[in-house]
Amino acid sequence: MKYYLIAGEASGDLHGSNLVKSLHKEDPTADIQAWGGDLMYEAGATIVKHYRDLAFMGFVEVVKNLPTILNNFKFCKKDILDFRPDVLILIDYPGFNLRMAKWAKKQGLKVFYYISPQLWAWNTGRVNIVKKHVSRMYVILPFEKTFYAKHQVEVDYPGHPLVDVIKNHIPSPDFFAKNMLEQEKPIIAILPGSRKQEINRMLDIMLKCVEYLAEYQFVIAGAPSIEFSFYNLFLNQYPDVKLVENQTYDLLSHSTSALVTSGTATLETALFDVPQVVCYSANQVSYILAKWLVNKDLKFIAMANLIADQEVVTELIQKDLTGKNLRRGLTETLSGKKRQSILQGYQLIRNKLDKGGASQRAAKMMVERAGKV
Repeated sequence: MKYYLIAGEASGDLHGSNLVKSLHKEDPTADIQAWGGDLMYEAGATIVKHYRDLAFMGFVEVVKNLPTILNNFKFCKKDILDFRPDVLILIDYPGFNLRMAKWAKKQGLKVFYYISPQLWAWNTGRVNIVKKHVSRMYVILPFEKTFYAKHQVEVDYPGHPLVDVIKNHIPSPDFFAKNMLEQEKPIIAILPGSRKQEINRMLDIMLKCVEYLAEYQFVIAGAPSIEFSFYNLFLNQYPDVKLVENQTYDLLSHSTSALVTSGTATLETALFDVPQVVCYSANQVSYILAKWLVNKDLKFIAMANLIADQEVVTELIQKDLTGKNLRRGLTETLSGKKRQSILQGYQLIRNKLDKGGASQRAAKMMVERAGKV
């Protein structure tokens, strides 16, 4: 069968790559064309648009880049019609993919959605788009099945793919040597995000902690889609801070604590058992609009806290994200009761997630359903 996948960011590329591998196992004849990244390409998909060309974050940024976004829609629709897939598989990336779902349904295409948009957090009314235009939703968080049931939408829960990814990761034995890091000096990881807009807003304030904790070495996780030179704008002021590219999991494997921009990385950090402080700051206009749209019942933004349904890690959001608060929060993760509390919370999160095999289960479900008339 022919499959067309759309992933618009780094996390989608990661989960999409494991889905591509699993689809090939379940369907040896699979012909897969995709919007994604290097990982999906290496897994066996033909990439027609790289996600680094799609990374527009926030309301203001979207408006500024509207002509490019509209051209992307036009190109995507033509490419899908030319390819004529048996099924369109949308991976997260709701601003683009929910619109594609509407269009694809009108074309008579079977539409699967893998990794639900955070409808439980943002503009819950969009669940009606899923109900009308998505043939089947495959969710990866345990509470999402309950959420959809409340809206009379039946979904499949194959489990969370990150469990397998992290469980199967084998750290590079020469990680310290090849990155010129000190073996005996504990590491504090900095994960400032995967988009330039995020990094611009987050990295500068994260680096302000460096001078206060000289006994630690700070290491930035470089995003795969961001060129090394971009980080130099920040690193020129901090000669002792190192940058590692495409080695986030190796970095987390060796880290004592971390500063993390809100997103998938907060769960990845939790599954590596690294105590963290979660940070979030947006353009003020974007933040005001987001606050207006967000579900008022939502108590947290960090995925670790949402899954645990309690505050496991400290969240510093917008005006609370100050150098003073960040230093205090980071210091608390390094030792004492807060660190122990975080590690206990991480165990709770692991207990709530599945035990592995999520990507393979998802692929099996999709192949079986796609093959039905």
